[in-house]
Amino acid sequence: MQGAEMQAAEMQGWESKRDELLATLVAMERCVIAYSGGVDSAVVAAAAFRALGASAIAVTGVSDSLASGELEIATRIAEQIGIRHRVIATDEMTKPGYLRNGPDRCYHCKSELYSHLGEVARAENATMVNGANLDDVGDYRPGMKAAGEFAVRSPLLECRMTKSDVRALAQHWGLPVWDKPATPCLSSRIAYGEEVTPERLRMIDHAEAYLRSKGLENVRVRYHRGDLARLEISPAAIGALAEDRTRREISAKLRELGFRFVTLDLDGFRSGSLNDLVSLG
Repeated sequence: MQGAEMQAAEMQGWESKRDELLATLVAMERCVIAYSGGVDSAVVAAAAFRALGASAIAVTGVSDSLASGELEIATRIAEQIGIRHRVIATDEMTKPGYLRNGPDRCYHCKSELYSHLGEVARAENATMVNGANLDDVGDYRPGMKAAGEFAVRSPLLECRMTKSDVRALAQHWGLPVWDKPATPCLSSRIAYGEEVTPERLRMIDHAEAYLRSKGLENVRVRYHRGDLARLEISPAAIGALAEDRTRREISAKLRELGFRFVTLDLDGFRSGSLNDLVSLG
C-alpha cells in the first residue's frame, strides 16, 4: 500500500503540486531564492511572490561564467513576476577547487553562491531555497551536496515536481521561459581537468553567441585540451553546418576567437555530455 500511495503521489497533476508548493513557501514565511532566470528558479520565484509577496527575494549571482544575455533575461522575468530582485557578484574564480575543474567543480561554485546567499538570508531572516526538481535527483549534481551543507531547501523537489510539471506551471503562469532550454554556466563547457580561466570562458561565450547568430538554437561549444572546440548542435542542423562554405566560415571565426582546432560532434547536442566521463558508481 505504501508503494502504491507513493506512485499515486508521483502521478498527481501539476495543479495539486502547485498548491503544495505554495503552501510549502507560505510556511517558510520569508525566503531568498537562488535565481538564475531559468525555468526552475523562475517558477520558484513566481510561487514565492504569490505566497509571500515582499517577504520573498530573488538573488542572482554574476561572474565570468554567466553566459551573455542571461542576466538581462533574469531581470526581465523578475520584473514580470514583481518579486524583489538583487544581483550579487560571486568570487568562484578565486577558488582553487573551482579553477582546477574537477568533477566537483559545481560543488565549489554552489558553495560560493550559497555563502553569499546566506548573508542575504541572515539579513532578511529568511530561508534559502533553490530550483532543484525531481528530475535532478538521478543526475550527477555535486551542487546538491553544497545545498545540503548550507541548509538550502528545494521546494520543487519537496513537492515532487518534475521538469515537465515545472514547465507546465510556468506556461500556466505566463512565464516566457517556460520552454527555455537549460543554460548551465559557461564553465560546464570546459572538459574536466582543464583549468577554468576568464579567457576560455570568453572564447566559449563569444563562439556560442556567434553560432546562435547563424540560426543555431541548441548549441554547446565544448572546450578540450589544446584549445579544441567540439561543437554540439541539433542533429538536424549538422548537414547544413558541414556544408563547405558554412564550415569554413565557422572554423575561421572560432579560430579568430582563440580556438586552434574546431570539430563537429556527430552525436549532436546533448545536455551535460561531459558528465559521460564521470563515474556515478
